[in-house]
Amino acid sequence: MKCAFCDIPEIKAREIAGDELVWAFPTNIPIVSGHTLISPRRCVATYGELTDEERRALEDMRLSVTAALRKAFGAQGFNFAWNDGSSAGQTVPHFHLHVLPRKPGDTGVLKYEPRKFVYRSRERGITPEEELIEVAKMIREGLKSN
Repeated sequence: MKCAFCDIPEIKAREIAGDELVWAFPTNIPIVSGHTLISPRRCVATYGELTDEERRALEDMRLSVTAALRKAFGAQGFNFAWNDGSSAGQTVPHFHLHVLPRKPGDTGVLKYEPRKFVYRSRERGITPEEELIEVAKMIREGLKSN
């Protein structure tokens, strides 16, 4: 079975930032605009399979991406999440951290309630690639001014 993050060129084209260990890109089914995924380059399914070096790189990338999302989208807060294993709802068997920029007036999850956060309350459409490329560009611009 192909890995969506490793094998689909469209996902690679919307890379925001990365190094030899991790990379970040906008998800194609965002909860809010700017919804970004951070993933290891190495194809591992769960957080527990990451090396200490990959975990440190993931945290460094999380800090950079949140700073960029504050600038690009006016984020005043964030939701961070990952599903660890298929029984927890993980559908892509390649670890990824969801980073959701939040601000007053957002729709969707307005307060953290795990049962509401980890399940979709409504269907979300797939965002056109052109819009995802624009989102990636906005976040890359936010990274440049860090």
